[in-house]
Amino acid sequence: MLENMHVSLTTPALLFPAISLLLLAYTNRFFALAALIRSLSSGEKPVHKDQIKNLSQRISIIRRMQEAGVSSFALCVLCMIFIYVGFNKTGSVIFGASLLLLLYSLILSVIEIRISVDALNIHIKEMSK
Repeated sequence: MLENMHVSLTTPALLFPAISLLLLAYTNRFFALAALIRSLSSGEKPVHKDQIKNLSQRISIIRRMQEAGVSSFALCVLCMIFIYVGFNKTGSVIFGASLLLLLYSLILSVIEIRISVDALNIHIKEMSK
């Protein structure tokens, strides 16, 4: 299977802008969530227990999203190094691992979005009381 696969140096290079933008989006999510947590903690109103659980979950998922994205980026660079020095099969395997980590990061992103929507639903429920 790997004998027929050929990854050129430009193939993993195509992921650089995509992964960079993805990491930027993840960082923006993290900063927005951190600002929300800080504003809730400095407020006078008590924070609902479900809201705290939700925020904690989201922070954890965003951390894993960022870790997977950075790991994908690092493996992409490592792949290019292996291809550059002539180890094409090893580079191809590392590139595949990089793609899998990127996919994992995107799946986590969808999960975090769903949890974020749950948080909004909790907030709407509290407002309707």
